[in-house]
Amino acid sequence: MAGGGGPEARKSLSEVHGSVRVPWTGNLLRRIFAVAGPAYLVSVGYMDPGNWATDLAAGAHYNYALLWVLLMSNLMAVLLQALAARLGVVRGLDLAQACRREYPRSVNAALYVLCEIAITACDMAEVIGSAIALELLFGLPMVWGVLITGADTFALLFLSHLGIRKMEALILGLITVIGTGFLVEILLARPEWGGVARGFLPILPDKAALFVAIGMLGATVMPHNLYLHSSLVQSRTIGDTLKEKWQAIKLNALDSAIALNMAFLVNAAILIMAAAVFYRSGHREVAEIQDAYRLLEPILGVAVAPVAFAVALLASGQSSTITGTLAGQIVMEGFLNIRIAPWLRRLITRLLAIVPAVLTLIYFGERGTGPLLVLSQVVLSLQLPFAIIPLVHFVSDRKQMGELVIGRPTKVLAWITAAVVVVLNAKLVSDWLAEWTHAAGDRAFWILLVAVPLNLAVGGLLLYVTVKPWLGGLARRAPAAPRLGVHAPSEGLDLEMAASPYKKIAVALDFSGRDGVILRETLKMAGDSRPELALMHVVESAGARFLGKDSADEESQHDAERLEGYAEALRAKGFAVTTRLGSGKPVPVLATMIEEFAPDLVVLGAHGHRLLLDLFLGSTADALRHRIRTSVLVVGKGR
Repeated sequence: MAGGGGPEARKSLSEVHGSVRVPWTGNLLRRIFAVAGPAYLVSVGYMDPGNWATDLAAGAHYNYALLWVLLMSNLMAVLLQALAARLGVVRGLDLAQACRREYPRSVNAALYVLCEIAITACDMAEVIGSAIALELLFGLPMVWGVLITGADTFALLFLSHLGIRKMEALILGLITVIGTGFLVEILLARPEWGGVARGFLPILPDKAALFVAIGMLGATVMPHNLYLHSSLVQSRTIGDTLKEKWQAIKLNALDSAIALNMAFLVNAAILIMAAAVFYRSGHREVAEIQDAYRLLEPILGVAVAPVAFAVALLASGQSSTITGTLAGQIVMEGFLNIRIAPWLRRLITRLLAIVPAVLTLIYFGERGTGPLLVLSQVVLSLQLPFAIIPLVHFVSDRKQMGELVIGRPTKVLAWITAAVVVVLNAKLVSDWLAEWTHAAGDRAFWILLVAVPLNLAVGGLLLYVTVKPWLGGLARRAPAAPRLGVHAPSEGLDLEMAASPYKKIAVALDFSGRDGVILRETLKMAGDSRPELALMHVVESAGARFLGKDSADEESQHDAERLEGYAEALRAKGFAVTTRLGSGKPVPVLATMIEEFAPDLVVLGAHGHRLLLDLFLGSTADALRHRIRTSVLVVGKGR
């Protein structure tokens, strides 16, 4: 059985890997509750404001006729999220890391760009949904509401210190608010249950329903959730035995089924409410969330209906923001191995979402937000194949999955799901292209000049990720190839002795390939006096910064072993050495460790960048020296 061990297989959100203990023996109910959580974080994405727009449009335009699309999408989602969880459990990699390990760099770059577009589209739905809720509840103009949503970047910095279990509890509370809001709506709307039952028969009332159906598919099966789920499942302790991994796979599949079926009930409730209220009353052109809010009270005759609707919408937008942040950081680190401050990563994503939302409001007014929400979900659907197909390949690979590879029936279902998504998207793109060229008349040539090469490039990429494993196997990198983690490979140390009066020296190591230079400079300062040394390192990946002290994962263990290896080399030279490993933001964590050790000197490496890169990557030395009273020696790059 293959696993994800070793330094080349470090995780995104690594510091929460294994931080939640699961009792793999004894009471089954305790195991179920211990494993439960990741799927609820994922399920929030299935109830975001983009879902509301597509579900409202489906119910108001087509009555209950598209309920079967929600059911089909939910079944697909349960299957795919279970496969994503299996990948994380067995291989110890999230989907982005698996792609980075298996595909060439150019393919990974293209997959990353497509995934970022999808995350931006999802974030745009959250921006618009939250702004609409603020307008409905407090009368705040939507443009201001959109701009205010940028402030949740700083709210997330506060939430990041709650820990994974508390964050899961917060999300579950918001889900409860959403569900309660729509339970009230259903009770007030009194739908025709015979029509609800007929809505599960698979039919498309007209050609335009395909666009809405694909939007519903994209809103339900969200590509970035596959990356997110494959990482979050690793926050639970997963044993090394085949039995324990099987238990983890089954319990995570159960967790996915329960959480996503809750999301299905919420989405179905939105569609049923729209059909029972708007379609039945003749308001069949309702496609805007604002229109739905304003019509609820006069049609139902109950003042609480629109309030419950708006509160649920606000809870939906804010809860989706949390998981979108995690997904964005996982994708950036997994595909590109680039780490920037989480608040900056979040702010960039949010600005990319705010700009089109503000422009839409300026040029089209509030009426433009509904089509923009539906379009954002269609963009998500178009990106789906590029997440689904690599995922199915990875979990079908016996060499990597061992005995935990998916069985033939599951593989068939997974490929049918992928085929359905690809065919629907191809149909949508061809219909769009035909409509645009027809409407353009004499200018159709210019549309084709741009659209045809772009479609060929995207189609070629999809064809590559589909057939490459079948033709020649995945392009796996040898262990010595560029690393998955964020640190340079461990190096041998050439330690030369020097002289100094210091009694205690703290050495901060960042594992960037200059450890030997830093330690040699330390020994020059130490000389023959043999001061006590403390080797320090802070795990500062996206997850570490986001979830702080919940640190007990494979990467942390590997880093601890690396520190201990350096310590042994120094002990062999007669030094008393301790090691200290922290997680989170490097400056405050290092400052705390230094204060506890109380050294006479702190030695750390120069980061090697300045000016604008300091904003993106941080300047530890400058910030640290203002927090401590101890002398600081900053070691340059060396030769």
